[in-house]
Amino acid sequence: MGCAGSSHTKAEGTVKKIRKPKPWKHPQPITKSQLIQLREEFWDTAPHYGGTKEIWDALRAAAEADLSLAQAIVDSAGIIVHNADLTVCFDERGARYELPTYVLSEPKNLIRNS
Repeated sequence: MGCAGSSHTKAEGTVKKIRKPKPWKHPQPITKSQLIQLREEFWDTAPHYGGTKEIWDALRAAAEADLSLAQAIVDSAGIIVHNADLTVCFDERGARYELPTYVLSEPKNLIRNS
């Protein structure tokens, strides 16, 4: 038998630290505006993939934040990070949330607008 505090500490040890996704390439070089459009389309349709709007909103906020803020958002929303780069997460009810790499980082072949 353990006290509630000891099991809580044990659970905290299993929290995954968020990290940036590995560098990736889009099939064709794309501009920043095309990338933004892809991201907007994903976030507009994401709640239709299942799960709750609140968790999708938290994941979007985390995806658009720096790593330390993203970690705080994920932790406070009760999101279970399966992949440390946020590509696969779960909520406390077990709903799965999959994020494409393009909403989490820029591709290596991004065309910089001059």
